[in-house]
Amino acid sequence: MAAATSTPAFTLTERINRIEVSATMAVVAEADKLRQGGADLVDFGAGEPHFQTPQHIKEAAIAAIQNNFSKYTPVGGTAELRDAIAKRHATDFGTSYKREEVIASTGGKHAIFNAISVLVDHGDEVILPVPYWVSFKDIVRYAGGTPVYVETDESRNFALTAQMIERAITPRTKLIILNSPNNPSGAVMSREDVTSIIRLAHERGIYVMSDECYVYLDYTGHRFSAGEVQDAKEHLIIVGSLSKTYAMTGWREGFALAPAPIVSAMQKLQSQSTSNPTSIVQKAAVAALTGSQECVEEMRQDYIRLRDRIVNGLRDIPGVTCTMPNGAFYAYPNVSAYIGKGGIRSAADLASRLLREAHVVAVPGEAFGTNSHIRCSYATSQKEIDRGLERMKKFFASIA
Repeated sequence: MAAATSTPAFTLTERINRIEVSATMAVVAEADKLRQGGADLVDFGAGEPHFQTPQHIKEAAIAAIQNNFSKYTPVGGTAELRDAIAKRHATDFGTSYKREEVIASTGGKHAIFNAISVLVDHGDEVILPVPYWVSFKDIVRYAGGTPVYVETDESRNFALTAQMIERAITPRTKLIILNSPNNPSGAVMSREDVTSIIRLAHERGIYVMSDECYVYLDYTGHRFSAGEVQDAKEHLIIVGSLSKTYAMTGWREGFALAPAPIVSAMQKLQSQSTSNPTSIVQKAAVAALTGSQECVEEMRQDYIRLRDRIVNGLRDIPGVTCTMPNGAFYAYPNVSAYIGKGGIRSAADLASRLLREAHVVAVPGEAFGTNSHIRCSYATSQKEIDRGLERMKKFFASIA
């Protein structure tokens, strides 16, 4: 008689068990299953522009291929790219970063992962305002740090102040993470609040990492980078990305601006993981940063129109409230009036049923640290926004 076989036991590291699969990626996977079954979905879940990459950027990548620019480059990116990043930031925000204070990475998320990895150690605390982008919490935990959450006030459009941050500081605080414009709420911090937080941190020897992935999608008319607070530069890390600014999500090109010793440490880590960003993409990135910026403003203006469309539509649904996002391309409606109705126990339940029953994709607020919201991306066409809103109205009416 053959011996019984058993499933081998896999022993995974404690650090990988500390984190979860990205909630946004989980939503994408569930939606893909429905699509494969023939479902007609309206996708408000995607965190990427609906625009195509501008032609001059694509042509630069094609030229790089034709010119055989396909070898390894320096780990932190070519001198040409790092200089282009510094010059673009200087032109737009009046900063003065040198080449050795710039690193190019495989997307903005990679830069965030590297920065947290070289700054946060076991036992360190990281202050994280709520709502937060899904990956911040898990990257901090993977590094061995402890997230310390600071709840923002929805009634004040998710405003974050220095006083709120100061109350959360302890002797173990190592890093404060800022994200303005914010994913998922679209909130934009004032220049005064950002400056006060950075100077408070600087005085106490605490680092600030400012994720400015959406900095060019600011609808207030007062675009601002934390990098402008140059007198606190030694405790400041700016993370940027070409993904949203130039509709280049799949190209995977991000960067960080930071003190040279931190950039050097990030390069060391990157040298043992991905090495350099893709050579061809680096050439495309130079074209994006040094070419005409008209495409950036054109996309920004279109997002304002789409934002107004979806927010007004969401506010027309009885019981749903929604703050006006001042940046990024997300609306973050409060759906708490429907939790507890029709068997819905949570925002996650609601988002799941919205997908299965109305075929509208949205991300539940639990992914961002709140229990009463769903995130709806308006990076899509007006036609799709109208289709999605109509389906949502019918869905909410059915469980009212």
